[in-house]
Amino acid sequence: MYLILYYSVVGLVFALLFLNLVFRLSLLKTYRRLVNNKVEFESKHIFSKKLLEEEIIPKYPEMENDIRRFVRHIHNSIYIAAGIVILITILGAVISNYR
Repeated sequence: MYLILYYSVVGLVFALLFLNLVFRLSLLKTYRRLVNNKVEFESKHIFSKKLLEEEIIPKYPEMENDIRRFVRHIHNSIYIAAGIVILITILGAVISNYR
């Protein structure tokens, strides 16, 4: 049982690294397009849909799809990473109590 839990944690760590790489590659493509078109916004716009809709989208209407894709990628990567970190923490706690 200990080995199964241990390998689960190791697998989740590798999954976290793999997802990080995949999201980073897809995010960089969109980010390059935004930078090349001189689209500028702050982190508050990424985390507040209201601010994004009011301040950024009207300012760059031709880049709306790329802006939305970029924000969606950021949100997805945060949620998936948080979920995997929580699973790693839970499995780590179980392993430490199991031994």
